[in-house]
Amino acid sequence: MVLSTSSDVAADVDPSARQGRPAHRVPGVPGLSRGVFAAGVVVTGVLMFWGAWERRWIADDGLIVLRTVRNLLAGNGPVFNIGERVEANTSTLWTYLVYGFGWLTGARLEYVVLGLALVLSTAAVVVAMFGTARLYRWRLRGAGGTLLLLPAGMLVYIAVPPARDFATSGLESCLVIFWIGLVWLLMMRWATTETPGTTAVLGTAFVAGLGPLVRPELAILAAVALAMLFLAADQTWRRRVAMVVVAGAVPVAYQIWRMGYYGLPYPNTAVSKDAGGAKWAQGFEYLGNLVSPYLLWFPLLLLLIVAAVMLTTTHPDGATVRDRVRGIASTDARTLLGQGQRALRSPTAVVVFALGSGVLLALYSLRVGGDFMHGRVLLPPLFCLLVPVAVVPLRLPEHGEPRRATTIAGAIGALWLGTVVWSAFAAGTTGMTEGAVVGRSGIVDERAFYALNTGHAHPIRAEDYLDYPRMRAMVEAIGNTPNGGLLLPTPSFDAWDVVPPPEPIPPGGAGHTVFFLNLGMTSMNVPLDVRVIDQMGLAYPLAAHTERLEDGRIGHDKVLYPDWVVADSGMVNLHPWLPGYLDEDWVAQAEVALTCPQTQEVLDSSRGELTWPLFKRNLRNAFEYAGYRFDRVPKYEIERCGLELPPPRG
Repeated sequence: MVLSTSSDVAADVDPSARQGRPAHRVPGVPGLSRGVFAAGVVVTGVLMFWGAWERRWIADDGLIVLRTVRNLLAGNGPVFNIGERVEANTSTLWTYLVYGFGWLTGARLEYVVLGLALVLSTAAVVVAMFGTARLYRWRLRGAGGTLLLLPAGMLVYIAVPPARDFATSGLESCLVIFWIGLVWLLMMRWATTETPGTTAVLGTAFVAGLGPLVRPELAILAAVALAMLFLAADQTWRRRVAMVVVAGAVPVAYQIWRMGYYGLPYPNTAVSKDAGGAKWAQGFEYLGNLVSPYLLWFPLLLLLIVAAVMLTTTHPDGATVRDRVRGIASTDARTLLGQGQRALRSPTAVVVFALGSGVLLALYSLRVGGDFMHGRVLLPPLFCLLVPVAVVPLRLPEHGEPRRATTIAGAIGALWLGTVVWSAFAAGTTGMTEGAVVGRSGIVDERAFYALNTGHAHPIRAEDYLDYPRMRAMVEAIGNTPNGGLLLPTPSFDAWDVVPPPEPIPPGGAGHTVFFLNLGMTSMNVPLDVRVIDQMGLAYPLAAHTERLEDGRIGHDKVLYPDWVVADSGMVNLHPWLPGYLDEDWVAQAEVALTCPQTQEVLDSSRGELTWPLFKRNLRNAFEYAGYRFDRVPKYEIERCGLELPPPRG
């Protein structure tokens, strides 16, 4: 697992040096080795599936995905609201995966999501274990004795309650860890195969290239993996060109289409949450919120010690770490440079890639302040850090070996047992303390919160959320106002204010708009012709382009005043039709502020008829539109744009 020069470097990085040494011969008793590994994979997979099933649910944010899928199935395009091109889902690939299986099966979308999530989450831990097994079988090739590969890192991952919560949830977490596990396996196969075939290399490049479509921040991991494939010493230039084409075809084509269609270079959720902003203090509080309840540092420390033992033990050719470091120090620069390039196709480099990816993802998550859902955005970094020890090698020494070999085996066995004991402890915990209550940190155990507030232990179907406060009242309010109108939530859980449309009312009514934070449960319990928007801007460009509140709750730090929505939707702007808490002057000022040319251009990028000239304009200006912000106070926005303040109505 370390780089070296001399014979060990040759074996680690030079394919020609591997000749005559079987890469995956299981030392000792093959039947016992294979049986223990197979049993570990089966047990771990069953634990993942069972744990996810026991905590099955679909979050409100998971239901947001299904609104777009419903529009796709209805022929309205990949939009959240008809007539407004907004990419409200962070994971493009997850959206189209649900759409594809929904179209193929014709099954209820909630059950499609649940089935996909269970399969992908289970497959993720299994695939990761196969990749790690390949690593240790290669590393300990020819070492003698019997090699037992025991499940470890994946047990730690499964034991953490949020990992089982977000194994389902309707969000893309299952797809993210599956992609990471698959890239790990493919990269490890590439690194340990004597001469990787063109098909295998291009297949690995294609899967890695999908990273940005799984989640935008995975572009970092994808770029590093592709750089390793591209720069490896044994690649021909013809193969390198093919790799670039294969890896980039889908994401680049989609990126061009996204910028022209939506007018943004990334999903609207990144604009809404200002994903480039920095909230380090909140991020570290989020880290402590995950680590502290489960003493997560303890198994990570144990597995780190296992890795250290592996690094400091003797390699099959007899070279120790100290020997290999000395070899590097005595090598001239040109030779070292060549060895460095060859080292890119080595198991060591792939391990560094996985660990480095975990660190980078964790740093990104901490920088943006984490999330409001307990543990969710730190699960991919945790998975990356655990895949190199998804299984740990316990080599049973042969008769006559030095006592040191027995001591090492006993130490690894004890550390593995400690990891198993911790996993049993963590798996039995309830999760985040008082997790169903949104406290000062703004972080909540999302599954516990919705189970409590809907009265359903496993809220999965959209109608399960009708028991959430205000939902049944919303459906009734829409039914009671055939002329249409703007629905605004009131402090009461069983009533909505409805701002009526101006007369004359068109045949069939003017349509309804619902303005509420919980987009998923709202949008999935109304027809597609009901417009559903939110004050945060996940599905509402006007709110998304407001300035971020520095002291707002993480993930909810944009709040658009409802006065803007009255003005934007063209509803009656006078009392007594306006609710008493809305100000006629603010509504009038919002109407003027909306005429700001820059704001109109940004809104037109998603609302205007998609012509070829508009597509080209969006493509040119997508980054500029993404960075555009306006003031949420109408009066200040009028001043910013140099517009004339309307006279008071009082």
